[in-house]
Amino acid sequence: MDKLWTDWKPLPNWRPDFASLLETLDGGQAFRWNREEKHAFSGIIGKRMVRLRWSPPNFLHWSAAPQIGGTTLDLETYFGTRESYKILYDALPWRSDPHLRRCVSAFPQLRILRQDPEETLLCFLCSATKQIVQIKTMLGILADRFGSPLPGGMKSLPSWAQLPGIPESALRACKIGFRARNIKGTAEVLAQHRDFLPLVGRLPYGEARMKLCQLPGVGEKIADCVLLFGFNQLEAFPVDTWILKAMRRHYKLGNVSPRQAARFGRSHFGKSAGLAQQFLFAWERKHSRRPHHQSWS
Repeated sequence: MDKLWTDWKPLPNWRPDFASLLETLDGGQAFRWNREEKHAFSGIIGKRMVRLRWSPPNFLHWSAAPQIGGTTLDLETYFGTRESYKILYDALPWRSDPHLRRCVSAFPQLRILRQDPEETLLCFLCSATKQIVQIKTMLGILADRFGSPLPGGMKSLPSWAQLPGIPESALRACKIGFRARNIKGTAEVLAQHRDFLPLVGRLPYGEARMKLCQLPGVGEKIADCVLLFGFNQLEAFPVDTWILKAMRRHYKLGNVSPRQAARFGRSHFGKSAGLAQQFLFAWERKHSRRPHHQSWS
């Protein structure tokens, strides 16, 4: 083991099967995890690099690179292992919803990651019309060119405080394309209103969603992604092409619009609708004939 890294330690209170772990890390919630080996991953949590190693039947160990300054590493918060997922699962209508029951059975230890809201916003502004693998690529280039080196070999993403100083043309050169204009516009708003994202974190779901939609490039789907994966607003129900397919195939909603699907999802699945959304999303991708890495659009 490289002396740079801490010794391997078991992750407390979470014993995931591999399908659930893979979907949690590489299923469109976060874009900074990379699969190094068959059962090993490396990624960034906050400002620290972390390695994860899974072994059958459901053992997960972690190792971290040294901290920077006062950076702390709270894996239990990030993976939600302090929360009672049994209560969250039981609150979902899987008893009366056979399709949801199939989805939960396929990914019985799926979790919602609790990520940094600022980074989550940047990541999902890059997600429009792109596949997961493409989003990871552009964020990797952005970090390599404008991020700060981290112990362990990776670089952090540039902060919103740094982004106003990066020309739009330089962002476009990171394969970000038209999304660069939205990132620049959002950076300007956040620079002028430093309490914008902290305020979002204090608002109830509906108001928080409307507030985020004031930012350039943030529509209802991106807002729901940021609220679900960055602010742990489990009521959020992001709707992409996979969720629309699920609504039409398994819930007989016909030619439903994204807004109608989101409204149905929040009503049908309740306060933990976002958790249900991840089960449906994972199932649709797994049972599609298309490649694993798919679009969030």
